[in-house]
Amino acid sequence: MNSISSIQTPDTIRRHASRGLALCVSALCLLLVLSCSAQKVDYDKKLKELGIQLPTPSKPVANYVRAVRVGNLLFLAGHGPDHPDGSRTIGKVGLDLTIEQGYAAAKLTAVGLLATMKSELGDLNRVKRIVKVNGWVNSPPEFGDHPKVINGCSDLMVAVFGDKNGKHARAAMGAGSLPFNQAVEIEMVVEVE
Repeated sequence: MNSISSIQTPDTIRRHASRGLALCVSALCLLLVLSCSAQKVDYDKKLKELGIQLPTPSKPVANYVRAVRVGNLLFLAGHGPDHPDGSRTIGKVGLDLTIEQGYAAAKLTAVGLLATMKSELGDLNRVKRIVKVNGWVNSPPEFGDHPKVINGCSDLMVAVFGDKNGKHARAAMGAGSLPFNQAVEIEMVVEVE
């Protein structure tokens, strides 16, 4: 036989259900916070792991700025393959340079783009997503491997920012000439916080 004290009234049942629901919601919120903090990558640390040291961004060579922010988008001007000593990778890919040398020039250009991003934002961790990359390859008319060259930039963006934030829309095009006879020129659009 049940005692009166063990009889559950509808109010008691509602109170217990309400407490259980509150505990479940609290546990889910905690899991969400832990999940988000676990997924946050320190992009500066990632660069160090990849052995990349960002240079001081070079000054524009004409009447323009290196980056313009509009809302949550950062538009980066065209960058070339500038070496730390001030020299550039020059020549036509497929004529003066191999595809591998063009790839290396695009990767070097990507390092310059990252340096400009950091200079503009103060912290690469403010980058939410690489949105768009436009790359031009200085090449003869018969050259057709522009995507293989611009992969030097795209591969580095994915290595730094991961598949989710680093993969982007892209155009890889040929150019009959580029400023200073540089091997590549790349511009980028980035979503930022």
